[in-house]
Amino acid sequence: MHEFSIACSIVDNVLAFCREQAPAQVLAVRVAIGELACVEADQLSFCYQSITKNTEIENSELEIERVDASVACSHCGYRGKPKYWEDALLYAAVPTLQCPQCSRQVEAREGEDCAIKTIRIAK
Repeated sequence: MHEFSIACSIVDNVLAFCREQAPAQVLAVRVAIGELACVEADQLSFCYQSITKNTEIENSELEIERVDASVACSHCGYRGKPKYWEDALLYAAVPTLQCPQCSRQVEAREGEDCAIKTIRIAK
């Protein structure tokens, strides 16, 4: 479950921001999570809420912005959404790095990152 380590990193960075800026209160932290990062939003939110207990950001909200995946194929020139692997046993379709047109390997163009976008504070 890499959501826990991602949540720890987010919290560490927000706490470092708090030490530098000394805001009265952190209201919300907005993060962008790429589709190819394979991060489950509900698990990330749960981990964030668990980790922030008894800290100065305990009552802050984690806002998650999903970033769609985009891929490029150097073989056939395809650019766009990736091919998805769908299986009855999976919770949701999983993006792959396989070209939807020629089935060869593609390069990810967008959707791999996990980044803090904004920290909303009260002064």
